[in-house]
Amino acid sequence: MPSPKYATSQKKEQELLKRMLELDIQEKDIIERFIHSQGPGGQNVNKLATCVYLKHIPTAIEVKCQKTRSQSLNRFFARRLLTEKIAGLITNEKSEKQKKIEKIRRQKKKRSKRSKEKMLKDKHKNSEKKETRKPPSPEQAEFDQA
Repeated sequence: MPSPKYATSQKKEQELLKRMLELDIQEKDIIERFIHSQGPGGQNVNKLATCVYLKHIPTAIEVKCQKTRSQSLNRFFARRLLTEKIAGLITNEKSEKQKKIEKIRRQKKKRSKRSKEKMLKDKHKNSEKKETRKPPSPEQAEFDQA
């Protein structure tokens, strides 16, 4: 049975409200705006403001959600995202998304000159090892016999 506030189950809404109480997030501290969404969705997206923008005033955390074409579902998802961000701020933990972004940044970062030289030296050493494993070429075999 869908709840009157969001188009989700009563259980999910209760869990969200419980989480908001645990983190001391009150509805009066949240600014909610509705924005036109972007991307696929047809007439529903182009004519209606289905994207939800939330701002938590005490922490100044902003969240924008346009996961679905339904405004009420986006309201629910935006509040869930807001609670996750505030919980991360309180516990000083980095979210999975932030960890992935940092990992990609480290991977793309330019190597230092010293580490690049070391890496190239190791590659050269490995290529020399592999050269010794190759069977001799026909010209080399004739040369060795002569």
